Amino acid sequence: MKKFRKVLDGLTTSSPGGTMGSPSCGSAAGTPTAAPTPREIDVQETLVSENFQLCKTVRHGFPYQPTALAFDPVQKILAIGSRSGGVRILGRPGVDCFCQHESGAAVLQLQFLINEGALVTACADDTLHLWNLRQRRPAVLHSLKFNRERITFCHLPFQSKWLYVGTERGNTHIVNIESFILSGYVIMWNKAIELSTKTHPGPVVHLSDSPKDEGKLLIGFESGTVVQWDLRVKKADFRIYYDEAIHSVGWHHEGKQFMCSHSDGSLTMWNLRNTTKPFQVTFPHGKIQKDGRKESCKPILKVEYKTCRNSEPFIIFSGGLSYDKAGRRPTLTIMHGKAITVLEMDYPIVEFMALCETPYNNEVQEPYAVVVLLEKDLIVVDLTQSNFPVFENPYPMDIHESPVTCTAYFAECPPDIIPILYSIGAKHKKTGYSQKEWPIAGGTWTLGSHTYPEIIITGHADGSIKFWDASAITLQMLYKLKTSKAFEKPKQGEGRAAELVEEDPFAVQMVSWCPQSRIFCVVGISAHIILYRFSKYDANTQIVSLEVRLQCESEDVISPSENENNPCFTESGSHSPQPHQQHPPSPGSRTPEGNKDSIPCLKVKDRMVRVPPGYQAELVIQLLWVDGEPPQQITSLDVNSAYGLLAFGNCNGLAVVDYMQKTILLCVSTLDLYGAADPYQRLTRSPRRNRQSTSGKFCMRGLSNFYSDSKKRIRTSYQSLTELSDNQQSIDMERSKSPTSDHVNGHCTSPTSQPCSAGKPRVPMGPEGPRLTRRGPGRPPFRKAQSAACMEISLPVSHTEESRENSFSRSRSSSVSSIDRDTKEAITTLQFGESYGRKNDAVPTPCLWVGTSLGVVLLIPMSIPTDQEERMEEPVTIGPSGAVLMLKGSILRFSFLDCMGALLQSPYEVWRDPNAPEDPDRPRKRKLVHFSPSSSQDTCGDGHLAVVCSERQAKVFLMPSQSCLFVHNITESSFVLRADVVSVSNSVCLACFCANGHVMTLRYNLSFMKGTSRCMMFTESPFQFCLTDHLQ
Repeated sequence: MKKFRKVLDGLTTSSPGGTMGSPSCGSAAGTPTAAPTPREIDVQETLVSENFQLCKTVRHGFPYQPTALAFDPVQKILAIGSRSGGVRILGRPGVDCFCQHESGAAVLQLQFLINEGALVTACADDTLHLWNLRQRRPAVLHSLKFNRERITFCHLPFQSKWLYVGTERGNTHIVNIESFILSGYVIMWNKAIELSTKTHPGPVVHLSDSPKDEGKLLIGFESGTVVQWDLRVKKADFRIYYDEAIHSVGWHHEGKQFMCSHSDGSLTMWNLRNTTKPFQVTFPHGKIQKDGRKESCKPILKVEYKTCRNSEPFIIFSGGLSYDKAGRRPTLTIMHGKAITVLEMDYPIVEFMALCETPYNNEVQEPYAVVVLLEKDLIVVDLTQSNFPVFENPYPMDIHESPVTCTAYFAECPPDIIPILYSIGAKHKKTGYSQKEWPIAGGTWTLGSHTYPEIIITGHADGSIKFWDASAITLQMLYKLKTSKAFEKPKQGEGRAAELVEEDPFAVQMVSWCPQSRIFCVVGISAHIILYRFSKYDANTQIVSLEVRLQCESEDVISPSENENNPCFTESGSHSPQPHQQHPPSPGSRTPEGNKDSIPCLKVKDRMVRVPPGYQAELVIQLLWVDGEPPQQITSLDVNSAYGLLAFGNCNGLAVVDYMQKTILLCVSTLDLYGAADPYQRLTRSPRRNRQSTSGKFCMRGLSNFYSDSKKRIRTSYQSLTELSDNQQSIDMERSKSPTSDHVNGHCTSPTSQPCSAGKPRVPMGPEGPRLTRRGPGRPPFRKAQSAACMEISLPVSHTEESRENSFSRSRSSSVSSIDRDTKEAITTLQFGESYGRKNDAVPTPCLWVGTSLGVVLLIPMSIPTDQEERMEEPVTIGPSGAVLMLKGSILRFSFLDCMGALLQSPYEVWRDPNAPEDPDRPRKRKLVHFSPSSSQDTCGDGHLAVVCSERQAKVFLMPSQSCLFVHNITESSFVLRADVVSVSNSVCLACFCANGHVMTLRYNLSFMKGTSRCMMFTESPFQFCLTDHLQ
């Protein structure tokens, strides 16, 4: 660690961003300028190396591919082994520990040293491990490797120092548990069976000591042979030969009889007085057919025989159903007297175990519950009630009840948000659980003194949203929201969503949440956005639907002389779709191929609906199909409750919606945002008129590419927008200003736009670029390819070397070809905030910061009425300022600091219940909280710092001059996946997660204003926030 600190300290002596004396880097337009060093900026350094030490705390979720189960009846803790060599130890809620075998071999079996704080694991590499659980971090004390035999079964009697190990060859070895070495006592298979037997009995599948005499060991072989071996005299007491293979054996507590489960679905009872044949043979699920024969049944994989003092014994087993019942789910059968109860499970049963009052096998067992380990769930059944209800699982095992498609983490939430979410969520929980306490109650856990409200939000493939309380070590689900309830149920095979993604049309792609105002936005795979408001009261409401045509068409290209003076947007209220109105496609909106036009993927409910307390849908925004082509993925989203605005973008352009007035304020292509300030010279290609299929030439990214072919996992990282290959000759036209639109004072006068019609405006479209057409059974590959104005980027002649680096187009390879530069410019990140939209601005105003996939940052100032009544009536004015900042790589994150280095939050509206009863004495008014840069410092003057992070670079700009104070090349060999400015130890730093698994932090101090930085890099395994592909 000392060497590591020296390396870090050495990084402060130099920086790629410039020298101590004269920092110099690209200005807003890419021209190098010397930014003066503001001496009055004094950022105190409070972060040290110790603030950036990562450590694993806990794993949330269900163990991936579980294989084994064990329970300590005294300590009341549970252990689960997995195929990847992991062991999860669970106790009372909050007691959760994870251990990992270094070999990574699958865990075959687990055995607790009951009440001794130790655990034995048998792994698939034929190694036994003894774990010490009495220390803070469990560790392996001893290991024993079997080199010549494969381990098949282990048994450790209660309070015994001998571990019995059965092998594939049929031999049984005895290990001293204290020294963890072989004792030398081996029960050979040929001695266990009769000498006259010529066939091998098979692997050992069961070992157990007799409840009557611990010196006698019952050995079960796979072939159906059962032997009781006297350990003292080293010979067999009796041998049983049965025609059917044995899977498990269960003793009666008196030690006079035992039960076996077999591969033909039968249960046999044996008495030690007469071992020649079973005194009882039953087929629990085998019925007698008309011809008198029994139905063939599946194997009973495990049986447990547990006695009770005041009732009949419990016989619990898995499997055994008849083969003719196809489609039956996995079952657990509980036989209690004459009653037979079959419990169907959602997933295959891996293992189960009855929980008993006593650890002694020679006492009446009194089972009170049974733990069932499924492939993707953990269930505990209450045996003390006749209807056998299940216990409510306090562990977050159902995180992947539906596959997780996105996550979001929120710290320092308002203290009242967790209780109110829990109280509302508790009303919607399932009923019918057992009223008793969770039986796995071992371990101790106390809440730390440094806790603060933390919430994790998970979005799922079925469209559900889950809010989790992450303040403590364990996750607790607070509230569940189903986004699919805002839409009509699509009929089988009907609608655009069915053509798009047959399985999950409501899958959640990203979420945006303001804890202070409780405004919540969800982006779905079907190119839709749902805005929710929180209320403690139920209400009758009608969801407002807005439809946005954010697409480019070659037919929409009109010469400037045809429609030059027709304004696209006159007022915010005149061009918006009518609230509560679904817009059917017009009869003429068909392409020559007969495809429908201007229809959304899903149908919003157009009637009054009763919504319960909690999050209630208020507005649904949907992108429309255009000429038979699906809308592109929404790649960025931001919502601001103080402004009442919502912005989103994709690879076609940007849209801004006023969700208070339910109007569309701006809907333009990315290219139109530049105006005359476009930093690139673009070569415009002629519009494509050929509508024929060009298989292999176009690869267009669409919603159908949202799932991979193998795992169909939702991926929301902004990877390269696919490659384009086109041999059509391009026309060299230097573009000095946008050929499609000009923006003046927030109004669009686009020569390509159509006149705005009432209720549904025509909006200017962005340049046509690569899109993926759906490819499925019976469909031709790449059904059509069209390009209205595919823009090829050529580097500016007068720009510096840094500017040429800024023009790279997300190619992950070392070479950047012209094919890589033929991609569309997507909107990758958006941020509302108080800032300076122009260099000559004296005071900060509401602004929208826009980041693109080409490393360009655009500033869009806005004029928003401040009075509450005017805000609902007067339009919001939006006009791009032409301010352009440049970085290398796709823009990922914006953040704002005052000149003292303190983090500036975005303004927000304080939450007020929209459905609360009206009080005539106290009329409800909006309460806004602003964090203005000019009011956050008194000694540093006006202005603030803007931190911009891209895939490869981080820059700090001084606003409003837009001068670059600092630049740092984060990585050259990889690229950043996620970045954020976070608070650490009362200071702030930029944290970056790279694709190569490195977590890097850039911390701000006084020296960074002079062109230096300190960087810390962690080269451990890939950092995973809270969820992995292994359902954890």
